[in-house]
Amino acid sequence: MKKYDIAIVGASGLVGETILKILEERKFPINNLYLLASERSLGRSFSFRDSQLSVELLDKFDFSKVQIAFFSAGASVSKEYAPKATEAGAVVIDNTSYFRYQDDVPLIVPECNIERLDDYSAKGIIANPNCSTIQMVVALYPIYKSVGIERINVATYQAVSGAGRSAMDRLSAETSFYLENKKKDNASLIPFAFNVIPQIDIFLDNGF
Repeated sequence: MKKYDIAIVGASGLVGETILKILEERKFPINNLYLLASERSLGRSFSFRDSQLSVELLDKFDFSKVQIAFFSAGASVSKEYAPKATEAGAVVIDNTSYFRYQDDVPLIVPECNIERLDDYSAKGIIANPNCSTIQMVVALYPIYKSVGIERINVATYQAVSGAGRSAMDRLSAETSFYLENKKKDNASLIPFAFNVIPQIDIFLDNGF
């Protein structure tokens, strides 16, 4: 069986750690695995199979070492480093929002449109939708195939975890403050705890 050299960009984040766990659980054929992040996480180690892997600095990494690069460090990181990875010959699988609206980047949910996977060759990048969208289209796809769907109106409640570990830490701290009747540390921030915020990521040109 062919083995692959793989990089995980944002390896120390919530999504990066989950990718690492899934690769191990599914016994993905890996030769070398590189964990990449910013200076804040440099030197941290994570267990994978029978080894301890140390986080390396993304800014210094040579992507010609890998065939596949998972990106899960936020849209701004994908914007800057994903093109560098593809130029070096790696296929990028991007978990951020940056490439989702680009026509020449396939937006893949394997259960629904796996046939579009070959379209990655235009840019060398494969994007995936927001987590709520993935679950929704998997459920709707059999209906679409059977009778067709003309329009879908959707309202979702997005988890704070989608904003990363720092947002989760903030939610935990705010929840403790409220439950213990303490004053918030930073009253200028819109609270996460016991609140619904009408925004996720950046607004598009159409106001949504």
